[in-house]
Amino acid sequence: MIAEFRLPDLGEGLTEAEVVQWLVAPGDSVALNQTLAEVETAKAVVELPSPYEGTVSTLHAAAGDTVAVGAPLIAFDVDGGEADPESPADAEEKAQPNLVGYGAAPTSTGRPARRARRVGSAATAADTSVLEAAPHDAAPAAIGDVVLERPRSTPPVRAYAKRLGVDLALVAAVVGDRVITRDDVDAFTAGAHAPASAEATAFGATVPSSPAALAEGERELRIPIRGVRKHTAAAMVQSAFTAPHVTVFHTVDVTATMELLDRLREDRALPEHRIGPLAVVAKAVCLALGRAPGLNSRWDEAAGEIVQYNYVDLGIAAATERGLIVPNIRDAERLTLAQLADALKGLAETARAGKTSPAELAGGTFSISNIGVFGVDAGTPILPPGQSGILAVGAVRRQPWEHHGEIALRQLMTLSLSFDHRIVDGAEGARFLKDVADVLEEPGRAMLLR
Repeated sequence: MIAEFRLPDLGEGLTEAEVVQWLVAPGDSVALNQTLAEVETAKAVVELPSPYEGTVSTLHAAAGDTVAVGAPLIAFDVDGGEADPESPADAEEKAQPNLVGYGAAPTSTGRPARRARRVGSAATAADTSVLEAAPHDAAPAAIGDVVLERPRSTPPVRAYAKRLGVDLALVAAVVGDRVITRDDVDAFTAGAHAPASAEATAFGATVPSSPAALAEGERELRIPIRGVRKHTAAAMVQSAFTAPHVTVFHTVDVTATMELLDRLREDRALPEHRIGPLAVVAKAVCLALGRAPGLNSRWDEAAGEIVQYNYVDLGIAAATERGLIVPNIRDAERLTLAQLADALKGLAETARAGKTSPAELAGGTFSISNIGVFGVDAGTPILPPGQSGILAVGAVRRQPWEHHGEIALRQLMTLSLSFDHRIVDGAEGARFLKDVADVLEEPGRAMLLR
């Protein structure tokens, strides 16, 4: 019987997704919940698990195609029999899972496994159908008659290699068994057999140190606007021309906070927690929002209401290889400083691996952007749609500053707060910024806020 799997609803009202790459090809045997493909929505790259156990019959879309939610994606021969004679109406009535990560009811004890490929001798021709379906899975023929696993890499790196037409199996032959990075792909493209220069990081998410090199003789590089970049651009335009933005700045003496962090790093009770300045800022923001409810609200135009939240889903802007994303720390106001630090670390690791899910990007009541990681002092951040406040955190710099009536070298940070002036007036914005600054200047003042 032939069973079709249609592109499921990936959440947050997303109506389509682009097939980044197939991890199976026609004729492959597939186990229940085995990953079939990686697809890119406007928010994230997600893996699609198989709801069936059987043999792949047809791929209804090629890598790079955009598929609408509900459209046929792949067909399986689930028992080797004839096509399912049921009518389209009957098929529509059958209950089908509609969320990524739903899983399916187990029907066998088969265990999903990474698909291996048998590679022939150098004289063996490459399987072009496999190359088209999953280019990273085709290993170089010169390796010999061995069985290889799919090269180790993250979804953004595989998508990047696909755009450049690079076979990751060839890159893996150079870098060995470690995880392939974007720099490895660039180095391979340039003909070098060593990783490129070190990358800068933002919230732990890697950002390429240089753009992809232009092909010889080319003067321009044309990059399709799609995925996260397309979604971010539309959201920023909508926000900039809908909410009247106001930005206020405040330079803070954070010497006491930095000294506190030095003591916490030496505390034997906190060996597994990497508490940094961003965690302290996040804690200060959660405390200060309790006295500035307008900054933890949204403007509901349709209902003619301002919706105030009694919780804080704290968005953390992260620069990744695929563009800017803003995953959220749920109920951040309930977390201790150490728990916030752990949440930030987990968020960064997930973003770096390209595994941030649409659910983690949904919602958010207030956001923080750590521009200081790039050595920037201040800026005018644009509000994420649906939020009324965002705080940009500048770099910590040691500078001369007035302290107890004298000039001393102190550690300074500039805070930049943008807010929606429809909801928040200047007094509330200034009070919030001062509350955050007070905690950073003297962490003990956090005891006075609730």
